[in-house]
Amino acid sequence: MALVLAATPLGNPLDASSRLKKAIESAEIIAAEDSRRFHRLASDLEVKFTARIISFFEGNETDRTQEILTLLRAGKEVLVVTDAGMPTISDPGFRLMRDAIAENIQTVVIPGPSAPTMAIALSGLPTDRFTFEGFAPRSQGARKTFYEKLRFEERTMVIFEAPHRLQESLEDAASVLGSERAGAICREMTKTYEETIRGSLAELIDWASQKEVLGEITLVFAGVTAGSEEKTSEDALERVREYEAAGMDRKGAIATVAEEFGIPKKIVYAAVVDANKMSR
Repeated sequence: MALVLAATPLGNPLDASSRLKKAIESAEIIAAEDSRRFHRLASDLEVKFTARIISFFEGNETDRTQEILTLLRAGKEVLVVTDAGMPTISDPGFRLMRDAIAENIQTVVIPGPSAPTMAIALSGLPTDRFTFEGFAPRSQGARKTFYEKLRFEERTMVIFEAPHRLQESLEDAASVLGSERAGAICREMTKTYEETIRGSLAELIDWASQKEVLGEITLVFAGVTAGSEEKTSEDALERVREYEAAGMDRKGAIATVAEEFGIPKKIVYAAVVDANKMSR
């Protein structure tokens, strides 16, 4: 018995590995995110299979995980594929993999195409350290909080976004990260209409506002220079002291500086508290 996770092409079927094709041909059971898309992939790859196909998507992942574990315990081998890329990466499969490992079931991964790594390579931004943040939240409030947590991230950031939310997501990012932050929009990677737009967030917003954006979107944003958070905190602390010296109360000074610097009040407050501890 073995659980096999296999990466599938992002769009171009020529990216499929020989190992993936053999796994499909020999599989007894295939758990596919969308059975219709899987049949289309098999047709594009000119691969014939005799496996039983079961659906395995976000809506039924919990129940299907238990069903697949039962099959694995019975000695079956199950091949898991998603619509594109590697299972478990913003796609079904993580819970299944985790639970299979916990039961000491043999697990195998067939590597292949991956949107995050392709996008970061296309972006031209630093690749030595990066962070994958998955999909940005749908609501504006949650999305701004999401970007707020990334304000001082030093690593290059990779984020998935829906095409119809692209412009507003970029605008929220710019309001937090700054309109001059470098970034890239990677659209329809490996497909016929693939394109990469690089520039500042202001330039990316301008591009998005003039287009009817369709297809799969991956965003890449540059991280900040190392030490930026410490420098910002020091500058904010100095400004708070200036306002206090001018007669403003501390709470008001912190709120004013936070607004002036465009940073959360908690960062300014933490800088003031740390400074007070150091002076004792």
